[in-house]
Amino acid sequence: MTATDWREPILAHFSPAIAAVARLTVVADPDDLLTEPGIIEGIRARGFEILPFTDHVAFRYAYERRFREHWDAGQPTTLVVVLRTANAAVTDLPFDLLDQARRNARIFTFSLAEQFPHLAPRLIAELDRSHFDRLFAAHAHQAEKLGENATADFLLRHVFEIDPALITHPAELLRVLLRLHYRRQTLPPLTVARLLHRLRQEERWNDWPLAALFSRRADFLAFLQERWPHFVRQHAPPLTNLAAESPPLPLFQHPGPPDLPFDHEDIRVYLDNLFTEGQLTPTTLISKSAVMGCWLAVGVAGDTPLDQVEQLRKRLILLNTDFPAPNASYRAWLHTARQWADIVALRWTVPPDALTADLPALETLHDRLEQAFQTWVLAHYAALHSLPYWPQPVLVHQLPHFLAHGFHAPQKRALVVVDGLALDQWVAARSEMPARPWNIEDGALFAWVPTLTSVSRQAIFAGEPPFFFAASLDSTHKEEAHWLRFWEARGLRRNELAYLRQQQAEDDDGLTERVAARISDPKCRLLAVIVSTVDQMIHGVVTGTDGLHASVRHWARRGAFWTLLDRLTEAGFEVFLTADHGNVEAQGIGKPNVGATAHERGERVHVFPDEHLRQPVAAQYPGTICWPTIGLPDDYLPLLAPPRRAFIAAGQRTVAHGGIALEELVVPLIRITRKP
Repeated sequence: MTATDWREPILAHFSPAIAAVARLTVVADPDDLLTEPGIIEGIRARGFEILPFTDHVAFRYAYERRFREHWDAGQPTTLVVVLRTANAAVTDLPFDLLDQARRNARIFTFSLAEQFPHLAPRLIAELDRSHFDRLFAAHAHQAEKLGENATADFLLRHVFEIDPALITHPAELLRVLLRLHYRRQTLPPLTVARLLHRLRQEERWNDWPLAALFSRRADFLAFLQERWPHFVRQHAPPLTNLAAESPPLPLFQHPGPPDLPFDHEDIRVYLDNLFTEGQLTPTTLISKSAVMGCWLAVGVAGDTPLDQVEQLRKRLILLNTDFPAPNASYRAWLHTARQWADIVALRWTVPPDALTADLPALETLHDRLEQAFQTWVLAHYAALHSLPYWPQPVLVHQLPHFLAHGFHAPQKRALVVVDGLALDQWVAARSEMPARPWNIEDGALFAWVPTLTSVSRQAIFAGEPPFFFAASLDSTHKEEAHWLRFWEARGLRRNELAYLRQQQAEDDDGLTERVAARISDPKCRLLAVIVSTVDQMIHGVVTGTDGLHASVRHWARRGAFWTLLDRLTEAGFEVFLTADHGNVEAQGIGKPNVGATAHERGERVHVFPDEHLRQPVAAQYPGTICWPTIGLPDDYLPLLAPPRRAFIAAGQRTVAHGGIALEELVVPLIRITRKP
């Protein structure tokens, strides 16, 4: 029978019947096929657990604690050991595991060449696994084996819907670029090279910086952004003398043609969404009144509450239209989290009386989002920790591995963790950021559950799931030791590393001076900085999210945080800014009387040492979530509050964290580099 899904030949080796009789399977996976979410969830659904073999010590610890002890106790659990390194040999595994897998004929190798035999493996290896469904459907009709150039053309046509032969006009090129980047798709390097070769056969594109525009989304958006005001000035209604009433426009920083066909009907559709979503920023260099009633107004900023409400309504409509499906990918939810963050940040800039009519729609959408996200997290979160950290980390514990990828002298990197900074608060803070000579790339990733500092922030510095630091889960005092150990194991010396944490009574200026003093040492190459100001705001806020946003904006306007980042980029550091968790406004449902029976007693989560203690509290508060021990020790059992609810006195409001709300679980990942 012909497979209808590229996953079928792999999943055929895993079934509930096999899980019942073979407790150990070894898989050599040089092409990372077992990092695709559908594969991971399919294997788990059949009764197997996946454990990557990347480090002998970490693997042995997890194997003995999570599986060997269960087997010795006669408890059923079935393990899939995955070797992911391209040059890994199955014989690298401990002898006892290898012997058992061989006795049951449970050693397999899965490769791209087997899944897509008619295509050049080197190009398929660069392709994001999310494209494999489309690729498999097209590959089924490919009868002959293709070389690398033909494979690149195949990918362009069937996966990315790009035919270089049909790109003959600037509007067609711009439409292709807009579709690619609006979908947040990334062309693999070898495929980009083939596309550029074919386009450059035509001299009409000589003045376009094609390599940057196709490879880097941030460069493409900046390219559009700086040309938009020039277009508006040239195409505003004839009776408007914009040149006389508007300030001079800045010179272009990105090379390329000065005039773009923004008014083409295919281009305008994308522009409207890009401005509405905040991916492009409406220009302030031209008066809104000059373009009122004209389509150009979508990209011109207004400064009245009515303008802000109109923008908010457009974003609500767009998010409702683009709402994630039940089987949405984690990337779809990261995108939705960014959309919602923009909406929340905008909401708290609008005067309350201007928003009265729109509050019911906002609240309805918020409830719908949190319920849908909770359902998705319960179904899919367990698969996230098996996803690769490159080219983008998915969970916060992958950040050190991501930073270590390709890191070599004389590079310098800084990880700045803003404790408690939610995505919407990052949006609010960035809107107050003065002009800086930086390139900024916005992204997001998932925190660890429960979203507590001692769990999620400690995972960042350990570079491991919380299971591996069970002994220190109740505090953060081991963070520096985790951080130093991770990097020393990768060859860095102690004098090349630094960890600086903002003290409780230390202001931002004091932290900045300590950071500046440390990085003045030219040997310092890898730095971690913890900024605690926002977390202190969270625990001190009494007026809800609106008060917290006001505090965050005031903090951003003071400028000390930007000075900190300035010092780092001036010293040559590539800065990665993130958070250990976010926060959400919640209403009290009552405070359980758990006394000393709970490890943690937070406002959005209580943690119990065993199920007998957790279940009575869960029964007392309907809608609470008995979170499974995903990446957690067996005696660390969280009970999460329902969506937008907290374990405080009934009816009271708080801003807290610990649960799995969208605002708590998805945190910023921002890359900042200094412009040349």
